[in-house]
Amino acid sequence: MNAVVKHSEERLMKVLLAPVISEKATFVAERNEQVVFRVAPDATKPEIKAAVELLFKVQVDSVQVVNRQGKQKRSGRFTGRRNHTRQAYVCLKPGQEINFTEEAK
Repeated sequence: MNAVVKHSEERLMKVLLAPVISEKATFVAERNEQVVFRVAPDATKPEIKAAVELLFKVQVDSVQVVNRQGKQKRSGRFTGRRNHTRQAYVCLKPGQEINFTEEAK
């Protein structure tokens, strides 16, 4: 079932946009050993898995993806909409860990 698919390294560098650092993301990280990333809107699960393994040198167990709709906001009488985002919940294999505080130095 797991066919080896080659992705271009250039594409994989553009798949992950940023890690999500929030209260919910830290709760999920501690409880389920998952890491949350904002990803490109057209990113696929195999691409996300390959990108995380390439950039952070860890083994990925599974990937869940969620599409979030942008909130409707108003400023005075004008209404606007925030951008739609796509998030990936990456489950790491046991014993694997990504520490963002060390890599920021």
